[in-house]
Amino acid sequence: MIYSEKTAFKTASFLLQINAIKLSPENPFSWASGWKSPIYCDNRLALSYPEIRDYLATELAAQVVQLYGKNVTIAGVATGAIGIGMLVANKLETPFIYVRPEPKKHGRQNQIEGEAPKNLPVVVIEDLISTGKSSLNAVDAIQAEGLEVLGMLALFSYGFELAESNFEEKQLDLYTLSDYSHLIKFAHSENAICEDQVSALNNWRKDPSKWGQ
Repeated sequence: MIYSEKTAFKTASFLLQINAIKLSPENPFSWASGWKSPIYCDNRLALSYPEIRDYLATELAAQVVQLYGKNVTIAGVATGAIGIGMLVANKLETPFIYVRPEPKKHGRQNQIEGEAPKNLPVVVIEDLISTGKSSLNAVDAIQAEGLEVLGMLALFSYGFELAESNFEEKQLDLYTLSDYSHLIKFAHSENAICEDQVSALNNWRKDPSKWGQ
């Protein structure tokens, strides 16, 4: 769910500007899953640009306050959202934790790193939502510690129906600064992609597992 149209387009412009998002329908990328994709997204690049990372963190922090208030713990999902999550927590002056995909194999075998006060609910920060599986795995880990999760905010979502159904099944709200639809609209308005490319990009999201085969 997009919280602000203005923010959605500005976030898309920043991510395209620094090549955190690349569009290449003619020469698609290969994902680890084997899917062919006309888009590649690495939002961690935003951390290298002070003005952009500050904008993203400011927008996320503002939305956390508007949606859930300031009395929360911020949780970043490892590894992509540790940096941006920490920046958000710093702006809110609130506790921060991060969640590994699975417990460590050594030491204290933690899956959650950091101290989360039991009296504060948690807002989870992600950098990218695809199917939502890894993001919701982090939510499960937090809830297993007896903590309340209010919702999740992310920088960008591909907008897959599978992700929407996964979050609905979990009964967890998801808000993103931008998403695939707004990205394509912005890129087209800036003549970064032509009409034929828009069609190819839209077809990919309808059935990403079979696109490009």
